[in-house]
Amino acid sequence: MIKNLEELLEAARNGKKKTISVAVAQDSVVLESVIKAVEFDIVEAILVGDEKAIRSIAEKEGINLSEVRIINEPDINNAAAWAVHLVTAGQADYLMKGLIGTASLLKAVLNKEAELRTNNLLSHVMIYDVPTYHKLLFLTDGGMVPYPELKDKIGIINNSVSVAKSLGIDTPKVAPICAVEVVNPSMQATIDASTLSTMNRRGQIKGCIIDGPLALDNAISKEAAKHKGIVSEVAGEADILLVPNIESGNFLGKSLTYFAKAESAGVIIGAKCPIVLVSRADSFKSKLYSIALGSILC
Repeated sequence: MIKNLEELLEAARNGKKKTISVAVAQDSVVLESVIKAVEFDIVEAILVGDEKAIRSIAEKEGINLSEVRIINEPDINNAAAWAVHLVTAGQADYLMKGLIGTASLLKAVLNKEAELRTNNLLSHVMIYDVPTYHKLLFLTDGGMVPYPELKDKIGIINNSVSVAKSLGIDTPKVAPICAVEVVNPSMQATIDASTLSTMNRRGQIKGCIIDGPLALDNAISKEAAKHKGIVSEVAGEADILLVPNIESGNFLGKSLTYFAKAESAGVIIGAKCPIVLVSRADSFKSKLYSIALGSILC
């Protein structure tokens, strides 16, 4: 089982080398992380975007582009389509978002001609290596599905469980996070959490243990759960935090990054290949870890 993001990086280095296609690659931190992944023998890389801008950034930042292929396409939407086509054509294994909006990239991914769509919901999974937590913490979905209904939450759980299992977590513990740890008819998130827990116990959602509703403190702290009299396999041992909406996921994720000094990796799951996607403000290391995660998920 992979216990931290450095172990994830090492696992990717020891695995089969993949090819990554970068959509609109003219971004200094994206270039730096991709080239480092190439140097680590994790990937071969194809950079799609404005070649003049890519080379200008590389020269300014001292980035060596000799080991990568560049496809010159200054138009952002065309570059996204090209990057996706490389995966469709079997020339690349997975995608990475560069200097392009998420919606524009996903439009290219979801184009029927791209043949990357599946019947699965697309959702975003972030993994946090939090200094004060005893294992990796998965957070979903703070970047893709704005206001998931119950059926969406089932898909989000299934996607995140598949990611956790790829990292060696055999039976991930899932905590549907709410403001309170009891079912409140006025709070839909608590009703959904209870329903998801029941579906899990009855075998309708497999491969994990779900217990909720749980407040955040109960999910990650055995002491807090004990103080409130909560008896649960998940309390204090959560692997996956399922948030009720995109705002709460966004706030929690950025709090982990900026207040708790957590390192992170992020991907979109549900298409035929993983899509490396983290915030434009995220660090070089976060992007490198995300590339490593995408490689493992391929």
